[in-house]
Amino acid sequence: MYRSARILMLSAFALAAPIVAASAASAGGLISVIVIDPANPYWLTEGNVAKAEAEKLGYTATVGASKADTNTESKLIDTAITNKSVAIILDPADASGSIGAVKKAIAANIPVFLVNAEINQEGLAKAQLVSNNAQGAALGGQQWVTAIGEKGNYVELLGAPSDNNAATRSNGYETVISQYPDLKKVGSEVANWDRTQGHDKMQSLLQAHPDIIGVTSGNDEMALGAIAALKEAGKLASIKVGGFDGSPDAVAAIKAGDLQYTVLQPVAVYSAKAVQQADSFIKTGKTGAATEKQLFDCLLITKDNVDKYTAPFTLSE
Repeated sequence: MYRSARILMLSAFALAAPIVAASAASAGGLISVIVIDPANPYWLTEGNVAKAEAEKLGYTATVGASKADTNTESKLIDTAITNKSVAIILDPADASGSIGAVKKAIAANIPVFLVNAEINQEGLAKAQLVSNNAQGAALGGQQWVTAIGEKGNYVELLGAPSDNNAATRSNGYETVISQYPDLKKVGSEVANWDRTQGHDKMQSLLQAHPDIIGVTSGNDEMALGAIAALKEAGKLASIKVGGFDGSPDAVAAIKAGDLQYTVLQPVAVYSAKAVQQADSFIKTGKTGAATEKQLFDCLLITKDNVDKYTAPFTLSE
């Protein structure tokens, strides 16, 4: 199950690289990396790995954060254009709302490579590299059913509606859970990938549905927020929670017995690969990939294999 290619998810130095602007004086030119929010360890890794890979290939790099705001994203694209970037690595703020920013970069003859999330138009970005969210959610959904059993009420915490990943993961869970007719979803809340919102929305859901036995979550941050709320209510022993991302805090929660599983996204793999494809395109006019959209399979982390988690977002043989 654990192919060797998936092992190379993050070298030890990658997370140590600070998110700061580097000098643009290198012969390779400047690669601008734009993530969502480095306060989240997933996006922190995304930015650090892309920056480190760019520097390894002889470029300089900056990492900026849009905070999922398309206006901020547009300004960062403007800065990348002004600074004469040779490529942009972008985690789009909005599946539809980011199309204009991508078009603006292309109009300035700067190739764009998308990571983690897609936009709703093909043929603009040179590549869109994302986790296979449907496959990952199916893995997580089956593990969640194994943890809670085949009968009872549950609730769901959803990611930002502007991110297609939120719906894809929710649908992936539903594909599995719908096979068990005695499992009933009685409530759901959008918590926007955020731990604090996950905590607060979990409190509301628990008040409305005190008899639930499980919580599905679109990412680890929301799941960890839900766990905190359930602990406060003295309910965690009877309500099982699952996550998605493979963050260090989620892994710690699995080890502590608080979280049933997390689905590891190979963020370091496709963040590095996006930069490699940018490098290839700059030098040859081709990315080297067969298709614009590229999916990377996820891995499941549970109490049975959590000890193989050797570094942030890394699962070894």
